[in-house]
Amino acid sequence: MNWGISRLIFLKSLLNFMVFVVMRSYGFNILAIPFLYASLVFLLVSIASNPQINLPMLLGKNTDGSFPIWSMIMFGPFLFFVRMFSSIRRLLSHEEPYNEIYEGVYVGGWPCSFDKCPPRNPAVIDCTCEFPRKPEFSRNGYLCVRTWDTRSPQPSEIESAVKWACRKRAQGVPVFIHCAYGHGRSVAVMCALLVALGVVDNWKDAEKLIQKRRPYIRMNSLHRTALEEWAKHRLSPINRKVETDVSSVILSNSIENK
Repeated sequence: MNWGISRLIFLKSLLNFMVFVVMRSYGFNILAIPFLYASLVFLLVSIASNPQINLPMLLGKNTDGSFPIWSMIMFGPFLFFVRMFSSIRRLLSHEEPYNEIYEGVYVGGWPCSFDKCPPRNPAVIDCTCEFPRKPEFSRNGYLCVRTWDTRSPQPSEIESAVKWACRKRAQGVPVFIHCAYGHGRSVAVMCALLVALGVVDNWKDAEKLIQKRRPYIRMNSLHRTALEEWAKHRLSPINRKVETDVSSVILSNSIENK
């Protein structure tokens, strides 16, 4: 079983609880309370992100990518931690913020600033449940697929994201799929999209193609299992008709542009 974020956040919970105990032992009772609260928050996130439970809606992220006030207050320790961790990791890794995998189709990490977002103001598929939407980067459309880090979108969510992306592509709009770092969640959706666009025949070939353009990717067993389930059902007559209609529109638009 891939524990991923659950294990990391559980350790973070233990660390905060140990700090709480030590401070209490030295008589800093009031100062110790925030550490106890942070420990409880991290413990709750660790449980909710367990693959057997998997409740990304716990953080309260809305479909428009915003976080309600109650969520920022209640889960503040976790939300602050992941954003700080993300900033430090990006500084140390020197990874490219995004890569163009296919013409007008990009995959990458959370666009926290203009230089982290692809050109031409793409439509955005956000595969995170812990990062807020940057409205100025998604004027051509935004779709939120709330997913825990190191976890995978459900097959039905992958299918919905692919259809949404195909519609945007048919309109001539570039598409940017992102998660925290562009390593797993977003790559799983990108694999399915490349298959739907006819760039490759199956998601395994898509993973190899993405690996060439973005060598940092690291899909795990959960991502691959979700893609296997998606692949089993995507060839239904309804899905074939949708893909055929989208492909026809794309081809028509290409001819008109010429």
